[in-house]
Amino acid sequence: MNSILFALLSLALGVPAALGQSFPSKPLRLIVPFSAGGSSDVLARGVAKQLGEQVSQPVVVENRAGAGGMIALEFVAKAPADGYTLLFGTIGTNGIGPALYRNLAFDPVKDLAPVSTLHTLPNVLLVNAGVPAKSVAELIELAKARPGQLTFASAGSGSASHLSGVLLKSAAGIDILHVPYKGGGTAMPDVLSGQVSMMIETATGALSAIRSGKVRALAVTTARRWPQLPDVPTMIEAGLSGFDASLYYGLVAPSGTPRPIIDKLNKALRDALASDEVKKQLGNDGTEITPCSPEDYAGFIDKDEKKWSQLVKASGVEQE
Repeated sequence: MNSILFALLSLALGVPAALGQSFPSKPLRLIVPFSAGGSSDVLARGVAKQLGEQVSQPVVVENRAGAGGMIALEFVAKAPADGYTLLFGTIGTNGIGPALYRNLAFDPVKDLAPVSTLHTLPNVLLVNAGVPAKSVAELIELAKARPGQLTFASAGSGSASHLSGVLLKSAAGIDILHVPYKGGGTAMPDVLSGQVSMMIETATGALSAIRSGKVRALAVTTARRWPQLPDVPTMIEAGLSGFDASLYYGLVAPSGTPRPIIDKLNKALRDALASDEVKKQLGNDGTEITPCSPEDYAGFIDKDEKKWSQLVKASGVEQE
């Protein structure tokens, strides 16, 4: 009897390892929470191509946009936990969305298994060239002298740019008026023309506007300076301690995916991110490649979700 039990136990313990060795045996699906053709979609496809080469199977990108990324998130959360369906996770899906959207039919934390972060990109605080402030300190002083008169644009209520503005208001103790738009592309023209005082926009999306001279970059939102704008300080350097509102992307699988498969995906992703092709693609816009362990990514998501949930509460915005 003991020999039978030992044999069964040995077989059970060997199943996860065997799963890892045989995975993958068919194409993978990478679910992207954006419409096709956008900058994030292009990045996801570049990573998918290199990831596919590492696992010797195609990685097929599927776009499932809508509801701030919650449609894509739910699809992956409810997919089989076999490693074949993955999410191109973002600050919206893993940081902001779980706090912003009520009555979700899934648990954004318990139903998903982090694999690794991919890369991070700063936002940048811009002011119209007509705003006299030449630094964050001067902007804060100006805002305090004119409470409620300076305006900040965003890509929409509950967006990363909106909540970054809420973070600025809280950290600096200023009263600035939020002006929501239907996307950053529609907001930027009004910042350029001076109809709106300022905006916190993605660094890559703001670069051409900065170079035009119609807007002034006061600070980037990451802990380190951005190579493309080396003379622009960070918010922390500008005096706002702990201010971090960077964008990030990562790979997420359904909860319950066997650890050997998670580990295999993590290694494959690290190798893909180390490829010359991905380095060239991401390096062109100053993106920082940041692979990590599943545990580190889980800790990052937990910390980020707590931060953004506080800002969502402070903003008073919520979605059904």
